Amino acid sequence: MLIAGAVGLRAQSANDAPANNGKPESDVLIFNDGEKLIGHLERAVGTSVVFKSFMAGEITVDASKIKELHTSGKFAVVGKAVTLRKNVNAPSIPQGPISIVDQKVQLAPTPQMPAQTIPMASTGYIIDENTFTKDILTRPSLFQDWKGSATAGASLVLATQKNRTITSAVSLTRTVPGEDWLQPENRTSLNFNSAYGSLSQPNTPTIKTSLFHADIEQDEYFSPRLYYFGSAAWDHNISQGLDLQQTYGGGIGWTVVKEANEQLDLKSSVDYINQMFNPALQAQATGTIPVAPSPPYSNSLIGSVFSETYSRKLPKTILLSQFLTITPSWNNLDAYTANGGLNLTLPLYKRLGVTIGTIDTFVNNPPSGFKKNSFQFTAGITYSLP
Repeated sequence: MLIAGAVGLRAQSANDAPANNGKPESDVLIFNDGEKLIGHLERAVGTSVVFKSFMAGEITVDASKIKELHTSGKFAVVGKAVTLRKNVNAPSIPQGPISIVDQKVQLAPTPQMPAQTIPMASTGYIIDENTFTKDILTRPSLFQDWKGSATAGASLVLATQKNRTITSAVSLTRTVPGEDWLQPENRTSLNFNSAYGSLSQPNTPTIKTSLFHADIEQDEYFSPRLYYFGSAAWDHNISQGLDLQQTYGGGIGWTVVKEANEQLDLKSSVDYINQMFNPALQAQATGTIPVAPSPPYSNSLIGSVFSETYSRKLPKTILLSQFLTITPSWNNLDAYTANGGLNLTLPLYKRLGVTIGTIDTFVNNPPSGFKKNSFQFTAGITYSLP
């Protein structure tokens, strides 16, 4: 379909391109039928060539459809057998100005390398020099290349009753290399969400809602789709009598689907779980004082975490994200938990958006007097990182 759209364009000449104002000269792509596009070569993955035309925008073309492609910038041509990791031998990677003619990559000679001709079928990636240097040769610091979003929401009612609610969420991910289309080496993710509320009126105890979830995970890839990971998570929910649940473990993850507009991950781990319950929290959650509250107690558990995360970019740059986690305990079959959530982020202005979502948390073994299920509906303003 992309090819059909491109063929429908009239041929562009070099005079069609905007003035470069000191920028690199334009690249020229010529199809087998003679149609021509002027723009810049973005990259190639296998035999799929991504070209950004001044007129048609970004298109993806199979090398078999290309008669000639001539570039002005420098590119690195990475073979199929080469794994792009931090120990890659950069001098062994052919680099320089390239042309693609009859499904062959022709590298112009440079002071460091002679001219070369490489079949497209033998290439893994063709990467522009800046991206190759930034994402492959130069390793980002711990504070670079984070992507994600931060969301905040609040409501306030001041009348006979005073009702305050504050919600917040932060989701951050850092993948090395930073380009989504490159084979990942490792990934770090941080997540936090919280909700706090209070309801008060004269001569009546204040009713409170307080819960939070925080987690951190480090993934190390041993193939493009498989990775092992270590993780830690912390949960608090006074509405379920849960003072603090700590989860520490590690396991295996599988990226089942990874496309430009969607990703699906499945994970399984073995974990140590410590649950600390406090029945006295019922006083804050209900505004009543139990006649004889039980003392705090804890459970030390060995269990597993089975989880699924899914994200999809919908039309109009709307983002859908969803997760589901089930945590059985193997040494106490009654002490299992589960939680799931769904978020929809709609663009508002530049990096600002509106997020509406739900989170459902289930604890099978709360103290007496507490419900097993906790449901949240949230809405707030979201700021997305570039």
